[in-house]
Amino acid sequence: MFALGDFTVNTVLTSLAILYVTHFLLVVAGLRPELAGAVQLIGRTIDAFADPAMGRISDRCRWRWGRRRPFFLLGAIPFGAGFGLLWAHLPEASQLAMFAYYTTVFVLMSLSMTVLAVPYLALQPEMALGYDARTSLNAWRNAGSILGVFAAIAVRPVANAFGGGPEGFTAAGALYGAIVAAPWAAIYAVTWERPEFQARESAMPFFAGVRLAARHANFRRLVGLFLCGRVAMDLVGAMLILYFTLWLRRSGDFEPTMALFFAIVLASLPFWVRLAERAEKATVFRIGALWWAAALAVIVFVRPDWPRWLVIGIAASGAIGYAVMDLMPWSMLGEVVDEDDLETGERREGTYYGLFMFVRKLAGTLAVWLALTLLGALGYRADQPPNEATLTAARWLTSVVPAAFLVLAAWLARGYRVTRARHAEIRAALERRPG
Repeated sequence: MFALGDFTVNTVLTSLAILYVTHFLLVVAGLRPELAGAVQLIGRTIDAFADPAMGRISDRCRWRWGRRRPFFLLGAIPFGAGFGLLWAHLPEASQLAMFAYYTTVFVLMSLSMTVLAVPYLALQPEMALGYDARTSLNAWRNAGSILGVFAAIAVRPVANAFGGGPEGFTAAGALYGAIVAAPWAAIYAVTWERPEFQARESAMPFFAGVRLAARHANFRRLVGLFLCGRVAMDLVGAMLILYFTLWLRRSGDFEPTMALFFAIVLASLPFWVRLAERAEKATVFRIGALWWAAALAVIVFVRPDWPRWLVIGIAASGAIGYAVMDLMPWSMLGEVVDEDDLETGERREGTYYGLFMFVRKLAGTLAVWLALTLLGALGYRADQPPNEATLTAARWLTSVVPAAFLVLAAWLARGYRVTRARHAEIRAALERRPG
């Protein structure tokens, strides 16, 4: 039930990443590439700065129902309604009017998602205190996240089932809006918070807390590897549909490829959890990052005349490594929060998870906007055949560029110092501390 939270959030994030900007806004709504990319860039940028603030608000809340959980009830309906409105069709609107509408709704929906997602994620190190328990909880959360990917992959088929075209997407958006809002009351019911954490006041000013987090060496290292991994994930997520449509000219293969990819991701999670029980989390992250990087590097050599089964197999071959990209960093963040607690005497999960969400949204969104701006500068237009420069850019942005970020992420993981032994020392010190 806890995993349903990430199901709803990732349904939204994935559909926005793989379909909304590069298909709905570009092809269905007819927005120019630079404006379509700017919708997400502006929305995510404003929302990204709200994440640390939302985290700090939840750190300091002292409601009798908890610090985090009441926000699940406050944000659910605006979240679902905003997502549904994103897919509305504006047939008579100008480019500027469409841009203004989609940007405004994107911002409001994203802010409501922040009200839900940051407190939800900040609950993890409170619900699971142990080194391996956090990996296990995050694996369940990742399973919910992957189910959200399947739901996102189905948006276009669902829209086609409603008649296709702009009206089909409008109907699918309304249905999905209800689906992503519904689980939050149940999530509220099954989650819990520790009274001893709520009893401890959090007096540190917001900006002082952010500066202290920025000076935290292990947090900086973790942010670096997470940032590189997220850029790779968001670039591939946004560009893959264009890769299949423009380069391979097999748009219909996109959904089955994604379904196979994430089925493999889901099946591989127990393997990584078991490996993380025997090895350091940073080591597991490095193995997964390099695995996926190697698979992505091969994609640049794929030709349109290659057999369908081979193309789908190559695209899906990196799924096992991909499974680590979200699983390990979010699991590692709980140990950083404990290390901060030992130093400051405050439980500041919201601040740290809010900063992590800030990085997740801003870095990936900026990368996608730059990629779409590049395609626009190279002459891409939805109503015209792609030129050679556009085809080359689509191939490299789907393969070589994200692979390079993954190699950098693996290199950064070498310097991460919160090991299993170090965390055991931290937990022992926290348990000995009076109060």
